[in-house]
Amino acid sequence: MDTNRIDQLASLAHPQRLGLFRLLVRRYPDQVSAGELAEAIDARQNTLSSYLASLRAAGLISQAREGRSLLYRAEIEQSAALIGYLVADCCRGRPDLCQPFIQPTPSGERPMSDRKYNVLFICTGNSARSIFGESILRFEAGDRFNAYSAGTHPYSKLNPFAIEMLAHKGHDIADLWAKNVAEFQGPDAPQMDFVFTVCDRAANEECPAWAGQPISAHWGMPDPVKAEGTEAEKKLAFQQAYAGLRNRILAFTALPLDSLDRISLQHRVDDIARDLEAQ
Repeated sequence: MDTNRIDQLASLAHPQRLGLFRLLVRRYPDQVSAGELAEAIDARQNTLSSYLASLRAAGLISQAREGRSLLYRAEIEQSAALIGYLVADCCRGRPDLCQPFIQPTPSGERPMSDRKYNVLFICTGNSARSIFGESILRFEAGDRFNAYSAGTHPYSKLNPFAIEMLAHKGHDIADLWAKNVAEFQGPDAPQMDFVFTVCDRAANEECPAWAGQPISAHWGMPDPVKAEGTEAEKKLAFQQAYAGLRNRILAFTALPLDSLDRISLQHRVDDIARDLEAQ
């Protein structure tokens, strides 16, 4: 029996360690600081260090240092290998024996090219960044995509700086309003093909699994709502958030969606944020 897989299962058997690992998977390919992780799971530093040490020893996460900060990232290859081990060993190489507990990975599935794709942008307040994402995608490629946005804890009103900027850039703001992410998870909601979180806080939160297994990625952007200083400095923060999201969306809409299999497409949307951040 593979002792490394036993160590991994033992590490994930603890509910807080499992929650921490799942958070890092949602943030992949980001590296997340220990301080942000502690805040997200509401854990003391020494408790968090113990959890991280266990996950690192099992090979499920990696650690890197940036200045005085320790950064952590999920090791996706290891989690995939663990799933492969469970299928091969516990299910004797036959996924059908474990149904309905696991679903076969649609590795050969290709996106449908004869319909518009549904895309959802999520942030916490749904007052600026996710509204930008919805508006930009609709403006740039509304003939190919249905664009939506929502918040995990939406504000009652959209940010006035965001609305002013969108109007100035020629976007239709008449049908924009803050929405709760729960509106897109009911039986009557449109089935999403892509789900993008655009703020770290929303990505850190535990959300129910999306129906239909949409392609998901984290395109974290600094929150312009929190910008301080003069009115000009605040407007600059919104301009930077808008420009950053527009660059990501243009790269996304340029992907050959009808020729990429699911795994390749997932890698490409993960790379969009990582490549643009490196520039």
